[in-house]
Amino acid sequence: MFEDILGWIILGIVILVIVYLIVRSIGIYNRFYTLKNSSEATLGQIRVAMKKRLDMIDQLLGAVKSYAKFEQDTFTKVTAMRASVATAGPGDLNKMETESRSIFGRLLAVAENYPDLKTAGTVASLMGSVKGLEDDIARQRYTYNNISQQFNTMMDTIPSNFIGNLAHLKKLEYLQFEEAIATPPKIEF
Repeated sequence: MFEDILGWIILGIVILVIVYLIVRSIGIYNRFYTLKNSSEATLGQIRVAMKKRLDMIDQLLGAVKSYAKFEQDTFTKVTAMRASVATAGPGDLNKMETESRSIFGRLLAVAENYPDLKTAGTVASLMGSVKGLEDDIARQRYTYNNISQQFNTMMDTIPSNFIGNLAHLKKLEYLQFEEAIATPPKIEF
């Protein structure tokens, strides 16, 4: 009789451990997908902000083209970047960030060279908006990289890495715009 009770207690403990492991695994799996969905949403917000910035740069180009002769490929680059920002991955966004910062730097140089342009209401407003979008992109990039760090840490640590590998998940790529920030934009005309 004591052996029967002991057998039931052991069976109960085993069942509780199995249930705990299943619930814990489901929690880890759900955390992975919560982070993955958050990263995709944040990338979407970055794309929207970058598209807005490119739209404003395009407007600035239109406003300053009577003051400076920009190469035709500058207009083509901005148009191409605007068209591809919606489908860009983290690596592509890194390249677009560098290129759009360079174009914006050249536009700022034009405004510096032509004081009457700098004080024009439309140009001043657009430049302020672009600078505001720069801050928004920086905040979103920071958020995305934090989410990526959490996701990637889970992919590297036990026991979550087992579940991540079973679900065929891959580490998230970081947005690395730091090089563009450290390097001042080239101002060429």
